[in-house]
Amino acid sequence: MAWLLDNVPGLRARAENGEIAFGTIDSWLIWNLTGGTDGGRHVTDVTNAGRTMLMNLETLQWDPTVLAAMNVPEAVLPEIRSSAEVYGTAVGQLSGVPVASALGDQQAAVFGQACYDVGSAKNTYGTGSFLLLNTGDRPVPSKHGLLTTMGYKIGDEAPVYCLEGSIALTGALVQWFRDQLGIIRTADEIEPLAASVEDNGGAYIVPAFSGLFAPYWRSDARGVVTGLTRYVTKAHLARAVLEATSWQTREVVDAMYQDSGVRITTLKVDGGMTRNGLLMQHQADVLDVPVIRPRVSETTCLGAAYAAGLATGVWNGLDELKSHWQKDAEWTPAMETSVRDREYRNWRKAVEKSLGWVEEGED
Repeated sequence: MAWLLDNVPGLRARAENGEIAFGTIDSWLIWNLTGGTDGGRHVTDVTNAGRTMLMNLETLQWDPTVLAAMNVPEAVLPEIRSSAEVYGTAVGQLSGVPVASALGDQQAAVFGQACYDVGSAKNTYGTGSFLLLNTGDRPVPSKHGLLTTMGYKIGDEAPVYCLEGSIALTGALVQWFRDQLGIIRTADEIEPLAASVEDNGGAYIVPAFSGLFAPYWRSDARGVVTGLTRYVTKAHLARAVLEATSWQTREVVDAMYQDSGVRITTLKVDGGMTRNGLLMQHQADVLDVPVIRPRVSETTCLGAAYAAGLATGVWNGLDELKSHWQKDAEWTPAMETSVRDREYRNWRKAVEKSLGWVEEGED
């Protein structure tokens, strides 16, 4: 936005006169749905506004200091609204249908997973993973490599905040194991191969292929395989691939506790990797909390629908949504504490080996 205003002739003057509208994808959709150039509403919600980094997390308004630093006039920006309210009424083929919710991707998954209580958390397992923890009605500044973010805001109610941790490679590590190493032909083959051995045989894989994300944020890290002996087979490596996802998640959860003092009570999970029962059991073991998979796996879409339903009276409140949410499967911790602690120490040693591989000035 700042670049366009600086480089397109006449654009800044038009922006300052209120002739130009900038927003995120939800703003564009709402604007078009409600009429576009013929009376469309230029709005966004707190979760999407927060992702621009131009919104003050406490006031829930555009931050004048940041706007001044970026040299962006507030006149171009959408009005910030809650995540669940009627923004306007659709026109055209959807004429008369209320447009009633907007949520960012990960925040919608939080809402669709019914993570409405402090300490509830969800993790989405895709190419990478995104873990969000409900910290209640206060933004918790992070000192351990996490993101303080909006969770959601329902109408006039108090906002709910989250801590978020991003993990670069989880499902992508399975793809690497399949495509680059050729040890398996399909992603689904990794579970029975890993289950054919009782443990990882002392092997650990740290997938820092392009650095480490939360909680380290180390661009100098690179992937390592450690603990190899002649005993280690492809089955042990398959197990190490899956366990890398669990341990990376554990490190994010630990950072969340250090920042907030809030311990997660359960971890609700979604995404393609949740079909892997061995991984989900290991995740429950290393976190020492139940891991729960919902019956409706498309939790982002479900969260947007839940919020719209609240705004239009389809549901009466969060308690009703909690009862509507249904569990598909649950994994409970079964690992001995001494084993968990030993394995975590070994994982942390493996992570240390991944650091410092790229020196300053190298590509």
